[in-house]
Amino acid sequence: MRYSAALPHSPADTALTRLSRFADKGKLWWLIAAAFAVRKGPPRRAALRGIAALVSASALANLVGKPLLPRRRPAAEVVPEPRRLHIRPTSSSFPSGHAASAAAFVTATALEAPRLGVVLAPLGAAVAYSRVHTGVHWPSDIGAGAILGVLTALATRHWWPLHPDSRADTTHPADVPELHDGEHILTVVNRSSGITPDDPTPAIRRRWPRTVFLHAEPGVDLRLQLTEELRRRAGHIRALGVAGGDGTVAAVASVAAEYGLPLALIPTGTLNHFARDLGIRQLADTDTATRTGSAVGIDLGEVEIDTDHRTIHRRFVNTASLGGYPEMVRLRETIERRHPKWPSAIVAMVRTLRHARPLHVRILGEDMLVWMLFVGNGTYTPKEVIPSHRPALDTGLLDVRYLRADKRYSRTRFLLAVITNTLGTSHVYTQRDLLALDVTLLDGNRRIATDGEVGPLGNRFRFRARPSTLSVYRPRPPPTA
Repeated sequence: MRYSAALPHSPADTALTRLSRFADKGKLWWLIAAAFAVRKGPPRRAALRGIAALVSASALANLVGKPLLPRRRPAAEVVPEPRRLHIRPTSSSFPSGHAASAAAFVTATALEAPRLGVVLAPLGAAVAYSRVHTGVHWPSDIGAGAILGVLTALATRHWWPLHPDSRADTTHPADVPELHDGEHILTVVNRSSGITPDDPTPAIRRRWPRTVFLHAEPGVDLRLQLTEELRRRAGHIRALGVAGGDGTVAAVASVAAEYGLPLALIPTGTLNHFARDLGIRQLADTDTATRTGSAVGIDLGEVEIDTDHRTIHRRFVNTASLGGYPEMVRLRETIERRHPKWPSAIVAMVRTLRHARPLHVRILGEDMLVWMLFVGNGTYTPKEVIPSHRPALDTGLLDVRYLRADKRYSRTRFLLAVITNTLGTSHVYTQRDLLALDVTLLDGNRRIATDGEVGPLGNRFRFRARPSTLSVYRPRPPPTA
């Protein structure tokens, strides 16, 4: 403290004072997280993990550490007056909440995006040191807070495993035509996909000047719209392109599989789990694959939905679900008519969890109550935690998971199992890899969600995997040394 206080006056005094104030309540890190969240992939995952670590570290430092380990802060007179904060904190000095938050956010960012972590490290160190420079913390407070933040960030891997930045495997090559400049490709574009919708048509047209565009019309069944266009252009279309979120992709993929056409995927939209699993990050990847005729065969999931009047078929590329998720999507769509999409999703999730109604179902020959049912197209990992990655696209299996509601305190037990990473031994959570699954509702009709889109009401749902049903353009992997 004496050494820091003896440093000569410089412009750094003002900069560190302002930085210390701006980092109050994590404002600095929340702003950086918002900037990261705009970009897909590792930056967005870094933002989410960073905020989770920041909130946890801040709570541990301020709600646990400070009350249990009271310590007087340095006297204001220790440092020169120009450095002093106008409003000095009155809570315990140990540990430093600012240092804990900074270390947690930077470490969590580095786990998901190492380069961004390296860039943020000096800023995090500056925030931590600013608390000593302004005379409100002892150096040992900073050290303890930094250690707490780093450990908290590392602990997030316990229930939120790192997403491997590698594409999913498939051992089924597909025989597809080589197509140049988008010729013979009918490209479906959903211009309303994304947090801030941005029409990708001009960018696609520059890369594929010969492609034919079909723009999804709001309120119109995209499958029907696409089928009619294919009939009108019979014999001239050799592949289907799609630019949109996973819901749009699933609709086009189902038509492509029906007509035996390969799919050219262009990642746009809010979520692109399917493109991420394929290893397609931009239009250039898809263009390379179509020019060279590089493609793979992958599985599709299928569900038959029995309604009161007919049977409806839906195919999905990622997941299908019953229970709370479809209700959350429906509520989110209602809220976002007047509010932004992501805040609407958060509000909808909180409301759904509070007022969720369990499903009375017959599943695997047993009658039970469940809060939710998850069916993945292919097997996801990890098995004992929330599914986050699909290592293969051609397993021929469904990943079935459900949370029981007929066990006492099932939601609380589920939450504790997630925190302690013991879902594999939990009596309220079940995970199985199956070829098919038959689910019958015993208390009326409920909606199903496939790839994030709410589907029709039904009372019986028959799920099955369709091995190697769809051919998808994907560039060949780079040669290994």
